Amino acid sequence: MLRVSNEAELTPEAREYLKSESVELMTYTLELHYDYWLADDILKAIFPEELCKDSPTGFAVTGHIAHLNLTEAYLPYKYIIGQVILDKNKTIKTVVNKLNTINTEFRFFKMELIAGEQDYVVEHHESDCRFIFDFSQVYWNSRLQAEHKRVVQLFEPGDVVADVFAGVGPFAIPAARNGCAVFANDLNPIGTKYLRLNVEKNRVKDLVKVTCQDGRNFIREVTARSLKELFPLRATRLSLRQQRLERKDLKIAMQILALKNTNPTVLPRPRIDHFVMNLPDSAINFLDAFRGIMSPASLGRDVSAIYNVMPMVHCYCFTRELEYDKAEVDIRKRVEEQLGYPLVDEVDIHMVRSVAPFKDMYCISFRLPRIVAFEK
Repeated sequence: MLRVSNEAELTPEAREYLKSESVELMTYTLELHYDYWLADDILKAIFPEELCKDSPTGFAVTGHIAHLNLTEAYLPYKYIIGQVILDKNKTIKTVVNKLNTINTEFRFFKMELIAGEQDYVVEHHESDCRFIFDFSQVYWNSRLQAEHKRVVQLFEPGDVVADVFAGVGPFAIPAARNGCAVFANDLNPIGTKYLRLNVEKNRVKDLVKVTCQDGRNFIREVTARSLKELFPLRATRLSLRQQRLERKDLKIAMQILALKNTNPTVLPRPRIDHFVMNLPDSAINFLDAFRGIMSPASLGRDVSAIYNVMPMVHCYCFTRELEYDKAEVDIRKRVEEQLGYPLVDEVDIHMVRSVAPFKDMYCISFRLPRIVAFEK
């Protein structure tokens, strides 16, 4: 097919070729409708030339919601952008633009609807788990899926995990599905409402205890709670086939487990093995709450034998240092200032992602210093 409107527009070479092959030139009109064009093609046809280079057709998806972070230059076109994205992605029902303002207490982004239904309650799937939540009222970042998985893989089946800022459960529920017991806490009452719902929907109600309180108070109290509120811990995760059988017919599923000699519980454990602190804006400021949490004065008993191995702490934070060596120094210094003691054992500083120019997100994992937890 030749992209010309008449024979006069043909190159001499093309005319000579047609003549040599005794080919007759025929006119054909091809109509390309809206459905043919990609979103990027459509938006570039609408935008002024200076905006075409960085056309904002990329977006993150949470459930049925596509969410964008539009820069100021594209805001006059936000409703067109939203409608095109809605038209070109059949699984998307709602398109929102995240605003720069953040709820200061519960740390979720405010957003504006730019296309589709005003329905912010989503069902999202991650790590073979099902999450239901109001995206406009809780914190969730789909870009952290790999990070959630990385940390959960650090836990052993049977470990006890204290999730200080649990949100709707991206760490707590996969950990419980893998056989851990979890104390899951969040200050946001809407977040904990959906966390409880997700615990129930993912069938880990016996392995997750949910609270709604300030993170500092949670850290100070959870060690004592772990000594009293003992879990029946699932030793192994049910396979997908076993889960389907369990949903279909619990009696048959239990018979299969019995035939395979799979013991669904192990002896309760009073020791917390991991603390997860996923509040990068301020989690480091909560580390001073660990001082003295295991002392006899705090617990009314000696737990030094129970905590012959100290818990690992996985604390998220931001840094303005873009070079890894400088970021490591900065993060370690701030952590040690809050703890009041230097970090010695098993320290790992992991770069998670860049969140903005001159701002990176990290996770520092370290063995809680014994001298901190047993401080008098």
